[in-house]
Amino acid sequence: MKRVIPFLLFLSGIACASGYLMSKLTGIGKIGITLMHREYQFLKIWWEGAIAVFLGLLILFLIHSVFYKIVPFLLAKFLDLVLLAAAIYSLYFTYTDFHVDVSHRLLGEHFHLGAYLFFVGWILICFFFLFKSKPKKALKDLGNKAA
Repeated sequence: MKRVIPFLLFLSGIACASGYLMSKLTGIGKIGITLMHREYQFLKIWWEGAIAVFLGLLILFLIHSVFYKIVPFLLAKFLDLVLLAAAIYSLYFTYTDFHVDVSHRLLGEHFHLGAYLFFVGWILICFFFLFKSKPKKALKDLGNKAA
């Protein structure tokens, strides 16, 4: 628990930076969101985008936490590696999409950096849990079973 609170505060900082950067749309990007993609209106206001990013990262953090609570430790590590691969693939897919799709290219580099920060946060969550040590309770249980 000692490491969780500072890490979540760090993730909130990433979310704030991401929300701020995504709110810095180009003029044509703002027009496109206003006229055609109304479901993304929240990205034009930095704190609404930051809340959305933080909620997404928090959900991912909770999914990882549940893995470590309900499945065996080694299986949780494997699932963590699978999610890490998914995060890296998603970052790559987003990068290529932003550079191939004309409408996404028009959103601007600041918006792109803000979107990339979400995936960096997800990758950091994966590393946070990958380097988590085995719970002491499980080590005591192993000692009792061996005796």
